[in-house]
This record gives sequence, C-alpha cells and structure tokens, in this order.
Amino acid sequence: MSDPSGAAGVTAAQAGPSSRSGRRGLLQGPGRAWLFVAPVLVALAVVIGYPVVRAVWMSFQKDSGLDPVTGMFVNGGSAGFSNYTHWLAQQCQLPSGGIESCPTGNLGSQFWASIIVTVLFTVITVALETTIGLGMATVMGKTFKGRALLRAAVLIPWAIPTAVTARLWEFMFQYDGVVNRVLGTHILWQTDPWWSRFAVIIADVWKTTPFMALLILAGLQVIPADVYEAARVDGASARQRFTQITLPLLKPALLVAILFRTMDALRLYDLPAIMTQGNPHTRTISILVVDQVRQGANSASALSVITFLLIFAVAFVLVKVLGANAVATQEEQRKAR
Repeated sequence: MSDPSGAAGVTAAQAGPSSRSGRRGLLQGPGRAWLFVAPVLVALAVVIGYPVVRAVWMSFQKDSGLDPVTGMFVNGGSAGFSNYTHWLAQQCQLPSGGIESCPTGNLGSQFWASIIVTVLFTVITVALETTIGLGMATVMGKTFKGRALLRAAVLIPWAIPTAVTARLWEFMFQYDGVVNRVLGTHILWQTDPWWSRFAVIIADVWKTTPFMALLILAGLQVIPADVYEAARVDGASARQRFTQITLPLLKPALLVAILFRTMDALRLYDLPAIMTQGNPHTRTISILVVDQVRQGANSASALSVITFLLIFAVAFVLVKVLGANAVATQEEQRKAR
C-alpha cells in the first residue's frame, strides 16, 4: 500500500518552493514597481487630484447669494462658462439678468491688469535673479579663504520667511523710511504706480537671488576642472572659457533654475500683498484670487483654473521648447543636441 502521508509530504515539499518562487515572481516582475508607486499615487490623488477636480467643478457653478428679483437666498446652480467670461471677457451679470462690461471697481475689470503686473514681475525678477545669481555662484565656486562664511552669508536672505522680508522692506520703503532718507527723495514707494512695482521687484530680487545662486552653484560644481585647465593650456581667455565652456555645460542646471523660479514668480503673493497692502498697481493674479474668494468661491475657482493653465503653459514652453527638462534621459539629451 502507498503511504498517503508520505505522498502528501512529497507534494507539500515539491509545492513549497514553487509557490515561494511564484510569490517572488510577483515581487520581481514588471508589476513590482506599482507596489511601491501605488501608495504615492493614492496620496497624490487625495492631496492634489481631488482639490484640482473640485476647483474645476466649482468653476462652472454660480456663487450663492441673494436673488435680486425675489430677495431670497439662492444656492447658485449651473453657471456654464459665465465665470470664465467674467474674467477673460470682463463681463459682469446685471441684477436683471443681462450682461455688461464690468465697472472699474469690480474685480473682473482688473483681470488683465493683474496678468500684466504678474508677467512684468516674473520677467524682470527672473532675469535679474538669474544674472546676479550666476555672478554670485561663479564667485562662490572659486577656492579662497572664507568661502564657507560667504556661502552662509549669501543664503541668509533666502532663509528669512517671506512675510518677515516683506515687512522689513515695507518699513524701509515708507515715506519717512531708510530708503528716502538715504537717497534724499520723497517718493511714495507704496502707492505710486511705478515706484511701488519697483520696490516689490527690489525686495523679491534680494529675497530670491540666493536660491538661484544655490541652484546654479550646484551646476557649476559638476563641471570637470580639467576642462578649464585644458582651455588655459590652449590659450583661452577668461571670457572665452566662460562663454564656450561654462555657459554650455551649465545650460541644463541654468534652465531648471529658471523653470523653478518662473513658476514661483507667477504665483507671487506675499511680497506685494504685505508691502503695498493690495495696491492695485501691484496686484498680481494670486492677490486677485484671494480678493475674489471673499466675494465668491466659485468665480474664484474659475480664476484659479485660469492661473493653473497659465503656469502650466509657461512650464510646458520652458520644458519642451527651451529644453529645461530636469528628468531627461541621456538618450533624450543626445537627440536634443
């Protein structure tokens, strides 16, 4: 007679390794990465995905308020694209139900002005911060006594909270503040249309240039030193070494730094909001969103979606057209060249 227990033992012994190898196959197959990525995707969907979808849905709803005809409170309802035309076409709805151009005091009439101010701040500050940051990174990348102290001192403005920086510059740019006393002027830095913008630009450049310098310095330090030594042997001047070696090899890091800073500048809020107390001449698109939230969340959601699309478009142009791709593979970079 056969031994059932022996057969069962052999079967279990034979099945054990195969089942373990099957489990190892699940962990070692192509789907293994999803086991690690799935928790992150779920967290991103909850933290980022849901708010974005919710904002898009709210942007097509009317704001709650009093019905001008009945005097009763209404919860809103479907608004179609009226929230978007309120901003893009500067159209406001009349109590009778008609549509007219938004009056001067309405936030809808300030949309394009805020776009212009935001783009103005972004272009000027990013250009200045990149230029100054490149000079600072070049100096910090050299070997000299006290370099560590210089690097620590340069990072101090960036380490200060933005709200503190804004309040500091607000005191300095007051009518009887330090700036007017030093320059011997009587400029209204917080209310004048152009001087108030100039004040915000100065404060933003002082605050964020160390961040650009830090990113550019990281790119400078990966350039091999023997490349410069070979150029010196060949008789290349300092200007030639900078234009023909430093800038080409620094381009990837430089474009990534510009990409990060541009997206951050397009969302500028703290400095102008605190320094000029919501001065219309320094009202960025982010300040306009916050001001609109106090009047209606749904129309503010439409403005937030427009802001998101604007930043996405700028980032797309920088990544695809200018090549500011922080995660490009070596093959992609070789094809781009």
